Amino acid sequence: GQSWDGDVRIVLFVVMKDNTELTDEIRDRIRERIGKNCTVRHIHAIILPVPDIPRTRPGKITELAVRNIIEGRPVKNVEALANPDSLEFYRHLPDLAK
Repeated sequence: GQSWDGDVRIVLFVVMKDNTELTDEIRDRIRERIGKNCTVRHIHAIILPVPDIPRTRPGKITELAVRNIIEGRPVKNVEALANPDSLEFYRHLPDLAK
């Protein structure tokens, strides 16, 4: 989630396989699938392609680290990440400023 306009909006970051483009059609299919299995609140306001998703050494996705980066806060315990360099991509995403 990203703090936005007095609330939190849900942002989904996806890694596309084989250089596939993240099209509006794919975004719509993702939203439709999530809408069938979750509440409307869980449908992502923004879906963005990313080159990598930060993970801990055991492989767990580090959602809090990404949220801290996109909200301009420092990330604690960066040394616990398997791929700390991946955080840089999230630092100034123009799509999250809209």
